[in-house]
Amino acid sequence: METAADIGNTLGDEERRLAALADLAILDTAPEADFDELAALAADILGMPQAALSLVDKDRQWFKAKVALPFEQTYRDIAFCSHTVALREPLIVRDASADARFSDNPLVTADGGIRFYAGAPLFHSNGQCVGSLCVLDSRPRDDFDEDKLRILEGLARLASRLMATRGERRKGEIAAKVVEATSEAVVAADREGRIVLVNRAAEDLFGHSSQQALGKSIELLMPDRFRNGHQKKIDNAAAGGPTRLLNTLVELPIKTADGRELPTELSLAPWGDNGSEGGFAAIFRDITSRKLLETDRQETRNFLDAILENLPAMLFVKEARTGRYVVVNKRAAEIMGYAEEDILGRTDSELFGPVGRDYEKRDAEAILSERPFAYESEHTRADGETFNIRTTRVPMDGPDHPRQFVIGIAEDMTDFRRSEAKNYWLARYDGLTGLLNRGSLSSLLSDYVSEGDPFAILSIDLDRFKAVNEQFGHPAGDAALKVVGDRLQELVGRECVVSRAGSDEFVILLRGPRLNDRATTLAYNVVERMAEPIKTRGKVAHIGASVGIALYPQDGETTEKLRENVDLALYRAKKDGRDKVCLFDSQMDAAVRDRRMLEGDLRAAVANGDIKLAYQPVVASSTTDVTGFEALARWKHPTRGHISPEVFISLAEDCGLIEELGALLLDQACNAAVKWPEHLCVAVNLSPLQFRSGKLIQTIQSALNRSGLAPERLQLEVTERLVIEDTDETVTQLKELRAQGIHILIDDFGVGHSSLSYFQVLPFDKVKIDKSFIHEIETSRSANAIVEAVIGIGRQLSMGIVAEGVETEKQRNLLTRLGCSHLQGYYFSAAMPPEEVPAFIADMQAPPVRLASTVA
Repeated sequence: METAADIGNTLGDEERRLAALADLAILDTAPEADFDELAALAADILGMPQAALSLVDKDRQWFKAKVALPFEQTYRDIAFCSHTVALREPLIVRDASADARFSDNPLVTADGGIRFYAGAPLFHSNGQCVGSLCVLDSRPRDDFDEDKLRILEGLARLASRLMATRGERRKGEIAAKVVEATSEAVVAADREGRIVLVNRAAEDLFGHSSQQALGKSIELLMPDRFRNGHQKKIDNAAAGGPTRLLNTLVELPIKTADGRELPTELSLAPWGDNGSEGGFAAIFRDITSRKLLETDRQETRNFLDAILENLPAMLFVKEARTGRYVVVNKRAAEIMGYAEEDILGRTDSELFGPVGRDYEKRDAEAILSERPFAYESEHTRADGETFNIRTTRVPMDGPDHPRQFVIGIAEDMTDFRRSEAKNYWLARYDGLTGLLNRGSLSSLLSDYVSEGDPFAILSIDLDRFKAVNEQFGHPAGDAALKVVGDRLQELVGRECVVSRAGSDEFVILLRGPRLNDRATTLAYNVVERMAEPIKTRGKVAHIGASVGIALYPQDGETTEKLRENVDLALYRAKKDGRDKVCLFDSQMDAAVRDRRMLEGDLRAAVANGDIKLAYQPVVASSTTDVTGFEALARWKHPTRGHISPEVFISLAEDCGLIEELGALLLDQACNAAVKWPEHLCVAVNLSPLQFRSGKLIQTIQSALNRSGLAPERLQLEVTERLVIEDTDETVTQLKELRAQGIHILIDDFGVGHSSLSYFQVLPFDKVKIDKSFIHEIETSRSANAIVEAVIGIGRQLSMGIVAEGVETEKQRNLLTRLGCSHLQGYYFSAAMPPEEVPAFIADMQAPPVRLASTVA
């Protein structure tokens, strides 16, 4: 283990000298009479107008005492005394202006500057030269002889002793005050073991006043079991002999005035000389409270150290004046790229060179700031890794003076900045293909339009892409999209802008001459390139592309109009059979635009509840009593008048409105039927698409619950297309609905791919014969035969048979005679608004006659 001497030997001469100066604790202290009188005495005895007791610090010369000097201190590099310190012997300069060492010195060249100087060194007790006692004059002097030099040297030795005495006296005064003010119990005893000093803390601890304790044996404080042989140990310790108690901490119980034993910690030291004057002094500490406090402090320290070390942010503390690091945590060391021990005690300039000076400049700004000073910069570690660091610096008061330290907490913003850059990229580009995204495309289109130069826009939609996702999965679909993006970028090079505008939609913007020809050629190249097989994830996908083209400004002078018209061109290309190219044509695309306008009106109508139901009665053929009504959707457009259900229902299916519209019509039908007599049913038509979402059963149950209509009064009409498209899924849902008591009807039977196997898979409650057969039943033998066959099947399967489109008495009589159970058509009534239904029921029926369940 290194000793103090070993450590001192490792220091340089200058460092040892500065350490000796610091030991005197005299720099920057207030004037003291002893030193002032000594400086005045030197000037008076030696006949000099100026004198000073000068102490040479690292970078300055400071005067503890001075006579007729106009300044408190000077820079060291111009100080005459600095030469005296370096020589460690007296220095006499008889004419400074003629001395090459000092002739250019500002202390010499100034008005009234120094011409004569004589200085004798001041030494610390350890032999280090710390300054000089000097006399000065503003004129050259040749009369400073050997006698005066000896006087100056003698006064310098006196000054050195005065500084040493001052230090010892200061330490003694401090010690006396500390002993009296300390919370530690201090007891001193002479060689005979008689107590000669008890401080206030000892009085409180032991319960004996100083009057009671002074002059008494130290045994007053000892438990009986420790008294034997204690005097010999005391004599040995007081004489400086070896003892395990000297300058160590030992746990020792003491006896209090009330007889209790109190566990303490004892520290023992000799005092006085080796003669009769002397003894020992002991410091007693109540170990009980101290141990508790130490434990608490240690836990707190450990907790704070753990927080400091594991803090994810960088934390450091620097000494404000020197800029040297005094605390760094683990994260700070990691980011700086140095070990913690290599950072402490060094400055940023020493660690990081020119960059470090920027850090020190920010420290200075933080010290002057009234608020936390935040700054973000880029830091490159020695290994080349770069960090974005946001540092908040705050000045912190210390034990010596305000704003003694700068504390900094730095956040590693690297990931945040990378994420920010990535987010910026993602905001502009498609994350899958790397092409411009829809937002960037919109901005670019706006820029193109505002610039006014002609350009072409090509809208590309992939054909059969949905099949890739369904057949190979979405990962394969994503891989295919990447290939598509790469192919498009290869086709256009740097000549065009390519964007992914949607899931499988891409857009190309083309500028320059001959736009029509170049755009068309490029479009056909796209179609040809997209038709090539795509190998992805071990599979081969076959897709294609349809392309619509619009030109600015002839096909639209705004971005909205251009997008609308290129979409119309694309729609026509897909409608014409896919893998096609179509340029926008205002006349050819008018029908598409009209359909889109109608789609917008339909959305508004559904949202506003403008689609209403009309009710056509269904009657029992044997009695002509009304058994229910079929709910038929009606839409009266504000400008186009009545729109055919075949048009708007198909449109709702195409644009994804059928579920919302179907739910709306179900609610209307149930709310109307619940007001009718309880034996009447309502029949609602369902689209096959309503079965695909999986929400149909819940929608129907919600409508029944809200209206209070019994399930047995609801009939659902489905077409053969539903069963053909998805038999298994449809049958499952239909069976669940029938299990709830809802009746299922198959509508328009016979006009499609009718198959008797439908009845084997799902026995319907009723079959509706299409009106086309009813219109020809009187004139066509085949129509008559088909109707008779369907009625026969219905009887065999206990199903009701409803004939639609009955318009004449003959049709009614014939259908009744053939055994048709229910009739519907204009012969009985056209569809009517809900408010007319009650009056119609009253006109048509006497008191209701309930029919058998097989035909209800």
